[in-house]
Amino acid sequence: MKQYEAVIKTLEILGGQATLAELYHEVMKIQECNWVTRTPYASIRRIVQTRPEIFRVRPGLWALNSYKTKLGIIGKEEKEIISSEMIEQNHSYYQGILAIIGNLRGFSTYIPNQDKNKYFVNKPLDGIRSLKELPNFSHQSLVKKSSTVDVIWFNNRQMPDSFFEIEFSIDIKNSLLKFYELQDFAARMVIVADNVRKSEYEQKLELNAIVAMKKRINFMGFDFLIKQYEFEMLKANQQFVI
Repeated sequence: MKQYEAVIKTLEILGGQATLAELYHEVMKIQECNWVTRTPYASIRRIVQTRPEIFRVRPGLWALNSYKTKLGIIGKEEKEIISSEMIEQNHSYYQGILAIIGNLRGFSTYIPNQDKNKYFVNKPLDGIRSLKELPNFSHQSLVKKSSTVDVIWFNNRQMPDSFFEIEFSIDIKNSLLKFYELQDFAARMVIVADNVRKSEYEQKLELNAIVAMKKRINFMGFDFLIKQYEFEMLKANQQFVI
């Protein structure tokens, strides 16, 4: 079996779509293919980027053209129309990415119950988050305010380590104000959004309510988040990491 055929077969086994990190791990299980190369991961990246049978759904996620209808993925000619369903799929995708990274780094991870039945690729977010309920880490009013944060990482004392807001809405200000309400916790606060919105984010940091917190809030682009996810997945698949 040729290498590109092994990648296509793996995508079929995984339901027609998979993250690049999943492909790194699963393709090697196809015994009919011999990866006689020192850089198999680079070969996999080249295959998904160049084979006509495969297309990129969003950063880090690849699918088979033959599964488009089954997966409900829009075609190129429709991409100018951004539906609410499409935004929701993108949002839950990045929630899953953040939760997986947190799990791999040894944190407990929480995604709001209102999102638990949404999907990351082929798996509900409820099966990715490690916490089914939000820990009572403070006064109930503050716990309630944190209950809608897109992803939270908790340390081993069940205190928040990081708050993440994934931003697709018109105004980033809403997420920043949510962080403002949680400023008394020694936790990182991160806006995750498309890189083109970084200048908008920087402008909103100058709001009177937020400016004093600007050194505590960080911005992360989707592409860089995916690179971190793939790096963590690669580390998890190695027996020894220095």
